[in-house]
Amino acid sequence: MSSTNTPQQAPATPQAATDPQTHAQPGPRALSPARTLATAARVLRQLTHDPRTVALLLLIPVVMITLLRYVFDGSPRTFDAIGASLLGIFPLITMFLVTSIATLRERTSGTLERLLAMPLGKGDLIAGYALAFGAVAILQSLLATALSVWVLGLDVVGSPWLLLLVALLDALLGTALGLFVSAFAASEFQAVQFMPAVIFPQLLLCGLFIARDRMAPVLEAISNVLPMSYAVDGMNEVLHHTDVTGNFVRDVLIVAGCAFLVLTLGAATLRRRTA
Repeated sequence: MSSTNTPQQAPATPQAATDPQTHAQPGPRALSPARTLATAARVLRQLTHDPRTVALLLLIPVVMITLLRYVFDGSPRTFDAIGASLLGIFPLITMFLVTSIATLRERTSGTLERLLAMPLGKGDLIAGYALAFGAVAILQSLLATALSVWVLGLDVVGSPWLLLLVALLDALLGTALGLFVSAFAASEFQAVQFMPAVIFPQLLLCGLFIARDRMAPVLEAISNVLPMSYAVDGMNEVLHHTDVTGNFVRDVLIVAGCAFLVLTLGAATLRRRTA
């Protein structure tokens, strides 16, 4: 009687169990307050060991506002007209630069990859960065607003606290934009190159140099979808009205909504490391 040797069949296993790359991919994690706070604390500790970055974040807006005040020393009304707007623009620019470079540095150094291999989701990381730089933005906005109103004599009809609110939201928007564009840069130099593409068009079309309703229709339509336009409009509402107006509430909500939207996009596009 002849016998046949039946080859031993390997047990069927899912491909994910034998594919290390597939197995290594963590599933989506819910946003955790504990992990977010731990991330924010780590970022703040790193900032304290980098005095030049702290000086850039806190002192550059103050220096620029002071310089602007004495450039228009012979024309105080000019400083009043554009000082409030720049009070929101300067924090946005500095937070954009520092956040984009800091996030990119963590990715290129491999720190981000190691962090995401731990029980830390992209949402935790982005929220932690936003919280840490948001705390810095509060200090930055407090210094710039206090200096402008109580030292440099910026004439504001409304409450200075409303100026502070808009300046803080602008700084948070700059943080969100910096986190978002860092996903598309391969080096710190490229991160800086995004500034002309992301910030300068908003700066030119936000109504700082000419009222938006006096622009060409196409440019006015573009300015209507740029968040910096509403930041400047919000500052101007505080500058000319004693009470909180409906337009001010609209402007604040739009800036805050844009910051949240960009943070969400930043979490979705965040990469572990630069290819």
